Amino acid sequence: MKSYRIAVIPGDGVGKEVIDAGVQALTACAERSGSFGFAFDSFDWGSDYYKTHGVMMPENGLQQIAGHDAIFFGAVGAPDVPDHVTLWGLRLAICQPFDQYANVRPTRILPGIRSPLRDVAPGDLDWVIVRENSEGEYAGQGGRSHRGLPEEVATEVAIFTRAGVTRIMRYAFALAQSRPRKLLTVVTKSNAQRYGLVLWDEIAAEVARDFPDVTWDKMLVDAMTIRMTLKPESLDTVVATNLHADILSDLAAALAGSIGIAPTANLNPERRFPSMFEPIHGSAFDIMGKGIANPVATFWSACLMLDHLGETTASARLMRAVERVTADPALHTPDLGGTATTQKVTDAVCEALRGDNVGL
Repeated sequence: MKSYRIAVIPGDGVGKEVIDAGVQALTACAERSGSFGFAFDSFDWGSDYYKTHGVMMPENGLQQIAGHDAIFFGAVGAPDVPDHVTLWGLRLAICQPFDQYANVRPTRILPGIRSPLRDVAPGDLDWVIVRENSEGEYAGQGGRSHRGLPEEVATEVAIFTRAGVTRIMRYAFALAQSRPRKLLTVVTKSNAQRYGLVLWDEIAAEVARDFPDVTWDKMLVDAMTIRMTLKPESLDTVVATNLHADILSDLAAALAGSIGIAPTANLNPERRFPSMFEPIHGSAFDIMGKGIANPVATFWSACLMLDHLGETTASARLMRAVERVTADPALHTPDLGGTATTQKVTDAVCEALRGDNVGL
């Protein structure tokens, strides 16, 4: 029987609660399948680790997880540790060295969940947002000088390389090609950012020639927020820069009903390094320890991980279980207007998994 080694990094805040829920669901999924199993290795890295050791993870942290088949990540961020320390010290310290350049965020309205958009049916909002995850506005280039003086200056340099833009465009076009509508929207701001994003636009047009069956268009990022809100049915696959897709995917989650249901895959498509899967909702310290964090985003992220591992049948089974649970308002957590607890939702998903007789 196949066994997958998973590096589990719960991180901060509710990350610990939802990753525990995700491990329960993955274990139930493996037991239901009977053809594979998991070996979970847990790592206590995060803000608590930082307060003890002065770093978010040990110096040899990457070596410790490089041999795993995938990484299951919770959240990072704490109110008493600067955000740039937590993000760059853990999440980006994994994503960038492991070249997880394709951040993939599917969004759709799940059964039983109401979109805040008027007259929008579930099939009207079914998107995948592809975020360039290795450079752009989050390349980490820049600096500060004359600190504390009136003439203090800070620079934050966005980096766009031909290699980096080309590979994310090819990934996005191929993904769009694999979906029924074969439709891609390229988000840009090249009217104002006349160097990096003009290159972005030019490479999109170059790559498009290799995908003649994909219909594509281009949208300025500000206009894109309007289109997402007023014409969600006009979109399918979306590709955007690191910063733009970071913002747009949060908007997408809200339009689909809650950020508590939104998943993420940080992929190294060539599989030279392990890929990482996480909910996008963050550490949510305001509800930490209350047992009410929505685990659906973590379950959906687990589905993406199963797909990446080649366990597509198990992924579909877990997603069916999630949809059966979201269809029941009694199993909605407070972010969806309900009163269910994290564990109640988890138990229901695991029970739905055990009772799934589709595709035996």
